[in-house]
Amino acid sequence: MPSVEEAVEDRAACRCTDITSLRQRFYQLSIAVEQSPVAIAITDVRGRIEYVNQRFLDVTGYAREELIGKTPAIIQSGETAPEVYRQLWQTLNAGEVWRGELLNRRKNGERYWEAEVITPVRDDRGQVVNFVAVKEDITERRRQERELKLLATAFETGQATLITDAEMRIERANQAFTDITGYREEEVLGETPKIFKSGRHGPDFYQRLWNSLLSRGHWQGEIWNRNKFGEIYPLWQSITAVRDDHGEIRNFVAVFHNITERKRMEDELERQATRDHLTGAFNRRAFDAALRHAIEQAELDDEPFTLLLFDIDHFKQVNDRHGHDVGDAILKRLAERVANTLRTTDILCRWGGEEFTILLPDTRLKGANVFAERLRHQIQEARLNGLAVTISTGIAQYRAGDSTDTLLARADAALYRAKKAGRNCIVVDSECQPV
Repeated sequence: MPSVEEAVEDRAACRCTDITSLRQRFYQLSIAVEQSPVAIAITDVRGRIEYVNQRFLDVTGYAREELIGKTPAIIQSGETAPEVYRQLWQTLNAGEVWRGELLNRRKNGERYWEAEVITPVRDDRGQVVNFVAVKEDITERRRQERELKLLATAFETGQATLITDAEMRIERANQAFTDITGYREEEVLGETPKIFKSGRHGPDFYQRLWNSLLSRGHWQGEIWNRNKFGEIYPLWQSITAVRDDHGEIRNFVAVFHNITERKRMEDELERQATRDHLTGAFNRRAFDAALRHAIEQAELDDEPFTLLLFDIDHFKQVNDRHGHDVGDAILKRLAERVANTLRTTDILCRWGGEEFTILLPDTRLKGANVFAERLRHQIQEARLNGLAVTISTGIAQYRAGDSTDTLLARADAALYRAKKAGRNCIVVDSECQPV
């Protein structure tokens, strides 16, 4: 049995071991707090800072000696609503934990957001003696949330938007997309944009689109699509490839809007610029361009074309006897009747007054003569606005080396001969063929 002295010595040795172990655990705790990835501050009950860890210094930019003894007002931005601080202190004074977000300011003046949890620390008697604040810098998270909210707003209120994965399978579509295409988002999820193809574009068009998209990451242009109801309409579309951090394509984003009205206006402006306002036939300016193109094409492929020049016989007498309103009506009816006899490739032009021209691509003199005779006969048999009229026609076929002026001069000379021959007849170049 140990003596009293030995027992005292054993108890003293145990207490020494306990103190050493306690000191070791406290040291480990202080190291963990100091090296914590979140900012930690300890204040007294009046908010004066007694301790801050290294992360707190890194976030705020202050040195430790600049903070000890100060209150957190040193990092306040002045832009947090006073009500937030009133609620904070009401919660802490009630001995409860406060959680919230504060907009603070670093030493260099830069603002930053923090998510904080402030906990009251009590002594053995239950009295609050300190507050421990654990703070996380959430500036980047707030920025991302703000951007996502902005993008979500733009996605729903902007232009029609379609998002696909790398294999072009549709993942998202907004309301503007539905308004234009007629498809609801749930109807197209998992589908590819092939369901919108109109058939108006050939493989070359799509090859150029993909070449641009894959090489430059972007394509934009006019494209014709088909909506849910089978209607074909024009779009102005922009497609962007979205790549990840490794450069791999993860998504495609297409933004587009319907340009049907714009196309209609463009067509109307084009019609006004190229069409005669009375008859709807091409005007002289447009015909000149078409004739130049026909000559260039004939020089390339050695295919002939023929030019007809005709006018209404004794038209001045019609105007003098019946008035210009009747004369205008006859010109309109004549143009409509002639237009109905033409192929889609033929071009009718009001050359001036009662004079018209017709360009017949890929047509030789013989075929042009047959066409002109049929047209002459139809006009003679018809009643235009209740009146009988006839036409005289001159025909000239393109010859190698012809310019627009020389070709027109030969057709005009043929028309002059038709007039001299008694009208209501056709003359091919310089040879008169009375009817």
